[in-house]
Amino acid sequence: MKIFFHWVTSTIAILIAAYIVPGVMVTPVGALVAAVILGAINLFIRPILLILTLPITILTLGLFSIVINAFMVMLTSYLVPGLIIIGFWPAFFFALVLSVVNWVFNIWNRPYYD
Repeated sequence: MKIFFHWVTSTIAILIAAYIVPGVMVTPVGALVAAVILGAINLFIRPILLILTLPITILTLGLFSIVINAFMVMLTSYLVPGLIIIGFWPAFFFALVLSVVNWVFNIWNRPYYD
């Protein structure tokens, strides 16, 4: 059930980020597929890229990881026909907005222990 909730929140986050960022277009079905593909890319490819770019990431105090996120989003847009991103800067801002929206959703989902 937790995986389904994460998939739905990721889909909603993709739809919200596509609405906010100009240069990004997504269909609802494309958002569903993009959530799965982006999750798989972040699971398998992103750790390898983070290790390979560790010196640059350390030099930029972690800000280069946003660029890596943008490249992951661009790769997702190449794989998903319902997600269209027309350049690096829309992908960059899409990744930024997507991170913020996912962060807000995760705050709502956090268990409260009293």
